[in-house]
Amino acid sequence: MESAEKIIETLKNSSEPMKTSEIAVATGIDKKIVDKEIKNLSTKNIIHSPKRCYYSMK
Repeated sequence: MESAEKIIETLKNSSEPMKTSEIAVATGIDKKIVDKEIKNLSTKNIIHSPKRCYYSMK
């Protein structure tokens, strides 16, 4: 499974918005990669940030 897919699955299964560090721990992916993927997913409008530094599915 790609890192973006893991991030999407993690956010789908989360009841609350998550920080990138929480996503990194939950997925086992390096935080730098999570940051990069979050930026890409956000640009594609797949995820959004309901408050600063927290992310969730649209």
